[in-house]
Amino acid sequence: MEHTENTAAGRPLSELEADARARQLINEAYKPTPTSFRDESELPTVGTTPPVAQPGRPPMSQKATDASALMLSGSVAALSVGGATSLVLYTLGQVDPVVLAVGAAGPVALVLAAGSLLRSVGRVKADMHTENHNHFNGPVTNHTEVHTSTKGMFGRTQNHNG
Repeated sequence: MEHTENTAAGRPLSELEADARARQLINEAYKPTPTSFRDESELPTVGTTPPVAQPGRPPMSQKATDASALMLSGSVAALSVGGATSLVLYTLGQVDPVVLAVGAAGPVALVLAAGSLLRSVGRVKADMHTENHNHFNGPVTNHTEVHTSTKGMFGRTQNHNG
């Protein structure tokens, strides 16, 4: 068999030389190579004081800080509602299902009534009609510009009175 790799002498390799060269290449390919390194030497110390936890909140992003403040506020609100409910139940002195239902429905009914009142006041205010009478002396011109643009199935019209 003819081998294409030439020796330094300019002649083709013999069977034994080609076999030896192939084994050498295979051994080099499968030779273990280091893929990581761990430095086991001692780290230098900077002072003799051990590290301590710092006071205050740990550093975090603005979004995380806002969420944390919201959760803290919610826990304070839940604590006050739970304390008020416990106080009401303690003063009632009994755990009758009817009394519990009335005690629990009272604050909910109060909130619903207040919301209904605010909605009706808002409707009355929105229904109040005001008439504007403008009196002009001299010639009056009214100029209106209409700009319309349509993109796909969405249209937009702008009226400008000047």
